Amino acid sequence: MADAEGRYDRLLCCGDIVGYGADPDAVTEWMREHVDVVIRGNHDKVCAGLEDPEWFSPVAQVSAAWTIEHMKPDNLEWLRGLPQGPVEEAGLVLVHGSPLDEDEYLISELDVDPIRPYLEGRVWVFGHTHLQGGFLCHRDGVRRIRRPLAPPESLSLEADQTYLINPGSVGQPRDGDPRAAWVIWDPAERLVTWCRTPYDFRATQRKILEAGLPDILAMRLEAGK
Repeated sequence: MADAEGRYDRLLCCGDIVGYGADPDAVTEWMREHVDVVIRGNHDKVCAGLEDPEWFSPVAQVSAAWTIEHMKPDNLEWLRGLPQGPVEEAGLVLVHGSPLDEDEYLISELDVDPIRPYLEGRVWVFGHTHLQGGFLCHRDGVRRIRRPLAPPESLSLEADQTYLINPGSVGQPRDGDPRAAWVIWDPAERLVTWCRTPYDFRATQRKILEAGLPDILAMRLEAGK
């Protein structure tokens, strides 16, 4: 947030607030106070008791159970009340996974191509994969927007084109870069800027290990995997 100071008017979040980290109450309470628009992610749903974790990986199941046990009841209730995407805001449409299914992963062009006819020339912002970048859809197919190698990096979005923009993950990026990932959207200029911010992930690792959460959740932060 120090890195973003003075560069934004409103904060938007595409979900997965809790589920892997050791500070679910602190994160949730900060979100409740500061973030203007939040939609739910799949981990938020499970931790709020809205979905069974049976399809989660074993590590994710352990993490969800720990989170439910340690969170305050009022924060869990707030998670239960989060809206499901799509939610429109500032010229964007926020979803967690796919525009058609909040639990679907959009990783490759092959994932996006079947839903292309339903996207209606809008700018969609999605998460779920933890992979910064996105896709451009046009009459000839789908083109991947690659992760910027030297952010901040901006892209001017053409009018009447369909874009799917992934800001990446603030807390657990999986694209090989351990820095926190996020974007700035300028609706007047139709400009999206991908950003990365170094943070003290070793302090986060210590918290995860001290909480008794699975070691892999701490180790992966250093690798960005």
